[in-house]
Amino acid sequence: MQTFERSDVSCEGQTESGSDTAVFKVEAGGTLKNVIIGKNQMEGVHCDNHDCTIENVWWDDVCEDALSIKGGTASSVSKVIGGGARSADDKVIQHNGYGTVNIDGFYGEDISKLYRSCGTCGDKAKKVSVSNVYVVNPGNAIVTVNKNWGDEATLSNIWVKSSGDKVKICQWSQGNANGEPSMLGDGPSPPLCQYSESDVHINGDVSQSTGTSSNSTATTGSGSSTSTKQASSGSTTQGDEKTGASTSLRGSSNQDTTEQTETSATSTSTSTKSSKSDDNKDQSDD
Repeated sequence: MQTFERSDVSCEGQTESGSDTAVFKVEAGGTLKNVIIGKNQMEGVHCDNHDCTIENVWWDDVCEDALSIKGGTASSVSKVIGGGARSADDKVIQHNGYGTVNIDGFYGEDISKLYRSCGTCGDKAKKVSVSNVYVVNPGNAIVTVNKNWGDEATLSNIWVKSSGDKVKICQWSQGNANGEPSMLGDGPSPPLCQYSESDVHINGDVSQSTGTSSNSTATTGSGSSTSTKQASSGSTTQGDEKTGASTSLRGSSNQDTTEQTETSATSTSTSTKSSKSDDNKDQSDD
């Protein structure tokens, strides 16, 4: 897989920006597949009109956030299938729009939050489904949603490796369109946070996961995990634990797709071999 990043943008930590500092812009109905997002960027990937598919995309070093999902309607659905991200001081997936985000088979390492329903974007009820994920060293929580805005999170087959005293799987806040949201609590609390203790595995042997995918073929250290590692060597070091976990949890093979980048996204990036295209600036509403 090829690494894409920006030649004219460097990460500035949690400085807010917009899609003009992203690497890819994915239009509604579009798919971004089989790419690595390098560290020279701020916003990673933008899906500004919802209804996107992000498949087997890896973020080497997350900056402000990895994936921003905006716009859409209550019936919109965006999908994050496989892939992973590391080194996120805040959230990996930022959901600012309406509708639903489905996250399946994702890997996270040294991240604060995997998913955040925007806590300052106003009364927009959002839904998220998180399944078959493996997160190493979460700093804050796997999922954060807003209680007062009617958010709903459903989680299953969640694997976490952590040395912390407590791991927050699903936490909720009081959204505030005029200021900062305040945290209220965490834990199972349907319909806000829908999961049970049996859905969560803390410091367990992830190789024992059977996944929930209908085409589950648990593999660790071979098959698609090997092809992912080989495809990214030289630009991003994918650990054995990471590549094994992603395929064993979701149970789908990437070995036929890691050789070729498929995208219907608009690239705003410069890769290691190409030049940057012009950006259409917008205003971030994180």
